[in-house]
Amino acid sequence: MIDAIISWDASVLLYFQDHIRTDWLDPIMKGISLIGYKGLFWIALCWVLMLIKKTRWVGFYVSASLLLSFIVNNLIIKNLVGRIRPYEIVDGLTRIVDAEKDASFPSGHVACVFAVGMGLLLASKKKIYGILVLCFGVLMAISRMYVGVHYPTDVIAGMIFASLAAVAAYFIVRAIERKVQKRREEKSDAGSMMV
Repeated sequence: MIDAIISWDASVLLYFQDHIRTDWLDPIMKGISLIGYKGLFWIALCWVLMLIKKTRWVGFYVSASLLLSFIVNNLIIKNLVGRIRPYEIVDGLTRIVDAEKDASFPSGHVACVFAVGMGLLLASKKKIYGILVLCFGVLMAISRMYVGVHYPTDVIAGMIFASLAAVAAYFIVRAIERKVQKRREEKSDAGSMMV
C-alpha cells in the first residue's frame, strides 16, 4: 500500500512536469508559491484583523489557527516524519524554484492558507472570505506540486492537519471569548448597581 502511494505521488509530479508546465504558467505558479513564503502574508493578515476593532476577535481566531497549525505541522510532524523533498529522489523531476531546507511532509505553505481559511470560515460572519482563502489554498497546493517541491500527499496532509488545527483553535478561542464577555458583563452589572 505504501509503495503504491509513493509511486502515485511521484507519477503525479512527473505528470505536472511533463504535461502541465509551460513557459507562460511558470511565473504564475512561482508567484502563487511565493505568497506562502514563511507565512509572512498570512501573519500580516492576522495582525491587520486584530488591529481593527470590528474584526479583532476574528483576528484572534485566525491567529490561533495559524499558530496551532504551525506547531503541529512545522514543529512536530515535519520533524517526526522527516520526508525528503521530491526533487531529491524522484528520477527525472526538476524543481523550478529554490531548494527548500526543511522536510517535505506536510506542506507548510498549504497548511498556512488552510489554517487561515478555516479560521475565517469558522469565525467570520461573512463566510465568503473563508471560502475564497480556501480556494486560494487549493491553488497554493497545485503550485507547490507544479514547482516540484511537494508531493500530492504533502499538500493533502497540510490541508487536513491545518483544518483540524483550525477547528481546535476555534473552540479554544471561543471559550476564551466567552470568559472575557462574561467578565465584561459582570463588571457592567457591578457598575450599574453602584450608580
